Amino acid sequence: MERPRFVFQASEVESMAKASGLTVHQLLPTLVKSARALARPPISNYHVGAVGLGPSGRIFFGGNLEFPGLPLHHSVHAEQFLVTNLILHREPQLTHFAVSSAPCGHCRQFLQEIRGAPHIQVLINDQEEDSDECNAKHFESLSLFLPHRFGPDDLLEKDVPLVLEPHHNNLSLLSDGNVPNGVMFDLKFEALEAANRSHAPYSKCPSGVALVDCEGKVYRGSYVESAAYNPSLGPVQAALVSYIVDGGGGYERIVGAVLVEKEEAVVRQEFNARLILQVISPKCELKVFHCGEGVEKI
Repeated sequence: MERPRFVFQASEVESMAKASGLTVHQLLPTLVKSARALARPPISNYHVGAVGLGPSGRIFFGGNLEFPGLPLHHSVHAEQFLVTNLILHREPQLTHFAVSSAPCGHCRQFLQEIRGAPHIQVLINDQEEDSDECNAKHFESLSLFLPHRFGPDDLLEKDVPLVLEPHHNNLSLLSDGNVPNGVMFDLKFEALEAANRSHAPYSKCPSGVALVDCEGKVYRGSYVESAAYNPSLGPVQAALVSYIVDGGGGYERIVGAVLVEKEEAVVRQEFNARLILQVISPKCELKVFHCGEGVEKI
C-alpha cells in the first residue's frame, strides 16, 4: 500500500500543474480534497485539509488531528499541521495556502508567528461548492482575516527569528547521572535537537520531543509558541505531525519518547506529554531530560 504524501517536490508540482493546464497557484485548491482525506478527526468527524506553497516551489499538506479521551484543546488544527510540516522540511516561508474551511481565530493567530503573515495569500475551497464556484475564487491576504493583528511585532525585537526562520537555542543537556542505554540514549539527543529548533521567544522555555516506533524509526517535534499563548503547539503534538508525515500508522506503534526541556521552566511540557502519550499509546515509555543554555555538554 502506497504511503500517503504530505510533501511534493517543486519538479513534481510543476509537472502536476502543467498536466492539469493550471498555474501552480491554481493547482493548490484542487489538492485540498486530497489533504482532507489525510486528516484524523475521530471526535468531530469534521475533516479539514490545508495545502500550502513555499518559496522553494514545494507543496505541503496539513490536516486536523483529534485524540479520543483527551481534552479538545490538545487537538492539532490543519493550519498548525501545515506550519509544522514546513518546519520539519525547513521551508523558510509560507506564501500561499488553500484550505477546506475558513481558518478559525485560533489558526489566524497561530499563523502570525510567520514573518510577513499579513501578506500570506489564502483561498477557502469550501467542500460543498462545485468546481465552477471554486474556480471563480481568488486568493486573499491573511490581513483580511485578521485585520487588527496582535503578534510578534507587539512583543519582540525586530531581529528575533520567527517560526520558519533558521535559529538555534544554544541548549545542552544537563548532567544528572541518568544516562540511559540503547535507543533512549540516542533519542535524548534527537529531542535536544528538537528543543534547539523550538520557537519559544515569549516564555524563553524551549522544548523538544523525540518519538521512536516499534521499528526503531525516530520522529522529532519542537514546541511552537504563539504571541497569544493559547494557540501554542506542544512538542508532543509536533512530533505526532512528524510521525504522520513520515508514514507512521496507529499511535500504538509508538513505544518510546524523550522530552527535553529546561529544569526550572515556567512553561513545563512534562505533564501534558505524559497525559497525551498515556492515552494514545499506553505502552510508550517517556523519559524527561533537562537542558540549559550554554552549559557544558554531557
